[in-house]
Amino acid sequence: MEERLQKILSQAGVASRRQAEKIMVEGRVTVNGVTITELGSKADLERDHIKVDGKLLHPPKTQLYLAMYKPNNTVTTVKDPEGRATVMDLLRGVKERVYPVGRLDYHSEGLLLFTNDGDLANAIMSAATHLPKTYVVKVNGSLTSDQEQQFREGVPISGRRTMPAGLRLLHPADNPWYEVKLFEGRNNQIRIMFKHFGRLVEKLRRVRIGPIEIGPLKPGQFRHLDDEEVEKLKRAIQKSGARQTP
Repeated sequence: MEERLQKILSQAGVASRRQAEKIMVEGRVTVNGVTITELGSKADLERDHIKVDGKLLHPPKTQLYLAMYKPNNTVTTVKDPEGRATVMDLLRGVKERVYPVGRLDYHSEGLLLFTNDGDLANAIMSAATHLPKTYVVKVNGSLTSDQEQQFREGVPISGRRTMPAGLRLLHPADNPWYEVKLFEGRNNQIRIMFKHFGRLVEKLRRVRIGPIEIGPLKPGQFRHLDDEEVEKLKRAIQKSGARQTP
C-alpha cells in the first residue's frame, strides 16, 4: 500500500516524521534509484526499493519502546555534524532501528523515549496532544509568590504566551529545586521561563512523560517499556488529545 514517504521513514525507525521530512529535503532518500525531495511523494515499502543514505529500508520486525536516562553533554539526534556524543551511542544491543521521541537539550538530562512506532511518536510530539512532562530544576535563586503565580499562568516567549504550567517548590535553599510540569515543549522553554524572572537554571532533569517515569535508571542507562506501560502511554495520549477537542 502506498503511503507518504515521511510516514514510511518514521515507521521504519529512521527518524520522527518531522525529522524524516528534513532528511527528504536534504536529498538523502531514494526510491527505486531516484532521489525524492518532494514531501507529498508516496511509495510502498513492500514493493519499492527505498534507501536512506544508501541503506535499504526494511519494515520493522517488532515495535520497540525504550526509556533512557539521557546524560548531560549528549545530543538528542541520530547523528551530530559536530561529532558530539549522541543518545544513539548509548543504545548498545538494540537490533531494531529506533529513534528518540522529541528531544532534550544538550545540557539537560533525564527521561527520553525511543521507538520505531511512527504513529505513537507522532502523537507524543504533536502540539495538539499536550501530554504532560515533568521536570526537576535547580535554579540560582528563589521566585517570589507573585512570580510563581505568573510562571504557572504563562509567560511571553517570542511574543506568544506559554500554556499554563505546574510549579512546585521541592527544596527551599539559596539554590532551590522546583518541580515543573509542562503541557507543551518549546525549545529551551524552562530555561527561558526562569530567565524571564532573572533566574538561571543550573540543572534540569526530566523525570516523567505522561505516565512513564524515569524510575531507577542512571545516566546513560535504558530499559524496555513493558506492555502495561505502553498501553498506559497510549491511553494517556488519547485522553490528552480528547481534552483539547472542543
